[in-house]
Amino acid sequence: MDPPFWKFWMELTHERRPGHQGKNVHSIWEIVRHINVWDAAAVLRMAGEVVQPEGEADWPKVSDVSQEAWETTVSNLVRTHKSLVKAAEAFPDMRLSERVPGKKQDFYNFYYMLHGLAQHELYHAGQIAILKKIN
Repeated sequence: MDPPFWKFWMELTHERRPGHQGKNVHSIWEIVRHINVWDAAAVLRMAGEVVQPEGEADWPKVSDVSQEAWETTVSNLVRTHKSLVKAAEAFPDMRLSERVPGKKQDFYNFYYMLHGLAQHELYHAGQIAILKKIN
């Protein structure tokens, strides 16, 4: 991860990790797990697999709220994101225009997916920043 983004994740300590803010609002923990799901999906897609997380696979529930579980969640995110960066760096430019496995829309190529993933992570980072401020 680049240094500012890395610092952002490392500042999310267990003590500052807020729970739910209200009905239909995901917690920081759920958002972090959700981002991890999509980083992993992108890595698998670049390897040729058809992946479409839905339901609880898309938004994994948090059942263990211990310090150790939080550290594992952040560690998983960091590890998966590093795998994503490595996969993207190794991904040939000539394949960016190829359709993502399992996608029917012509526009849904790897270029579109990777740009969308960057936007997705920044969107959720913004949500987390807001949730941190209101606690």
